[in-house]
Amino acid sequence: MKFAVLVFPGLTCDLDMYYAIEETVKQEVEYVWHTEADQLDQFDAVLLPTGTSYGNYLRPGALAKSSPACQHLIAFAESGKPVLGVGNGFHILVEAGLLPGGFLRNVGLKFRSAQETVVVENNTTTFTKDYAQGQIITLPVAHEFGNYYADEETVEELKNSNRIVFTYTNEHTDGSTLAIAGITNEKGNVLGMMPLPERAVEEVIGGTDGSPLFHSILNNWSEQHVN
Repeated sequence: MKFAVLVFPGLTCDLDMYYAIEETVKQEVEYVWHTEADQLDQFDAVLLPTGTSYGNYLRPGALAKSSPACQHLIAFAESGKPVLGVGNGFHILVEAGLLPGGFLRNVGLKFRSAQETVVVENNTTTFTKDYAQGQIITLPVAHEFGNYYADEETVEELKNSNRIVFTYTNEHTDGSTLAIAGITNEKGNVLGMMPLPERAVEEVIGGTDGSPLFHSILNNWSEQHVN
């Protein structure tokens, strides 16, 4: 399986995502600079790391949405291949229209870095099959705009279609609607999440609860490509 780490200016954690693939599933992985996004169709999955794309000018993900790279990303997602966006990568997926909702500043109006306990609400997705339903995992967060917002209609749609994949265990410190930590698109091949699984793939840096997510992507791909 071949992974692409799609990098926009200001996405500072591309190395973390690259290393997570090398460390967990040990598959081929390449950085793809946003001006080279027309090459995405050569890959089997696209990963959007966190950071501050274009310095979060206007709002997180807003300028990345205007990049021609987003059209290639949208086409890739429409092909049914998996797309994972974490942190600022989640912001970009929302701004690009691949996921619903929006983001506000944290309730405390400050950047927050912490370990969060997260519930796996749906373990049937491409990204979560190696977790147990209802499993509680620990993942780091690092964001100032971690307050996911969705109106009542959108929330009902997400709930009815089982697209809320991760929630925080308690009322979310940063204010996210229904304590939502991660959601998918209708097809289930695009996941956006604020917790950072790529920073939880080794015990020495705080645990390995992020590893099953990457194994899920690989195992799902392997099942579809059995000769």
